[in-house]
Amino acid sequence: MGKTIVITGAGLGLGRALSRRFAEEGETVVLLGRTLKKVQELADELGAPHYAVECDVSSPDSVRAAFATIAERSGKIDVLINNAAVYEPFLVKDATDEQILSITNTNFAGPIYTCRAAIPLMEKGAAILNVTSESVAFEFPMLSLYASTKGGLERFTETLSKELEPDGIRVTTVRAGPMYEIGKDQNMNWDPAAAQQFHQLCVASGIDLMKRPISNVTSVTGVFRALIDLPPDVRVTHASIEARRA
Repeated sequence: MGKTIVITGAGLGLGRALSRRFAEEGETVVLLGRTLKKVQELADELGAPHYAVECDVSSPDSVRAAFATIAERSGKIDVLINNAAVYEPFLVKDATDEQILSITNTNFAGPIYTCRAAIPLMEKGAAILNVTSESVAFEFPMLSLYASTKGGLERFTETLSKELEPDGIRVTTVRAGPMYEIGKDQNMNWDPAAAQQFHQLCVASGIDLMKRPISNVTSVTGVFRALIDLPPDVRVTHASIEARRA
């Protein structure tokens, strides 16, 4: 019998690529997304037994409701992949309250809410994979809050790993480099002026985004597959995925 794999932010990008791969390989995928229409379209594409659940990870009440549905429909969770994130460049001095709260609540509090809800549905051998970002290691201008939330998530993951080790549940940080999805505008939700300033400041800081390699989202899904399939006497607490030129 296949694993039940819950993926947040499943409607686009890496989340969508992971959902398609695991569905093709016989797992049962539970697709979580803030916009139900997006994840429902993917669930319809994948067919039964895969299903979509509306879930805004930044809201503890939304997370509780979503995982109550999962408990009712699936009974247990074998893998939780915390992939949902808000990624937007801005200068701190110009940041709105909404920007600060959205990034902090989605990228940091969100995975904490989902882990809290998922752990009671997990048994020995289950796994939690928390997706972070290379921005933890690089000083990208205008990404201070994004990098901070991802850095905080890494520390949370390290500590949670120790906490759940006696229960036989593995917890792993997956630090990801730049990725693209065919047909998706990478900057579609960004303010054009902010996007231009971001690229200019990166170049001034010695980071030319236009010259850096970038991976297709489908190319990195094998790393997640390998982490899920680790032998019971092996654990990986941190994996870094870096883009390279093919």
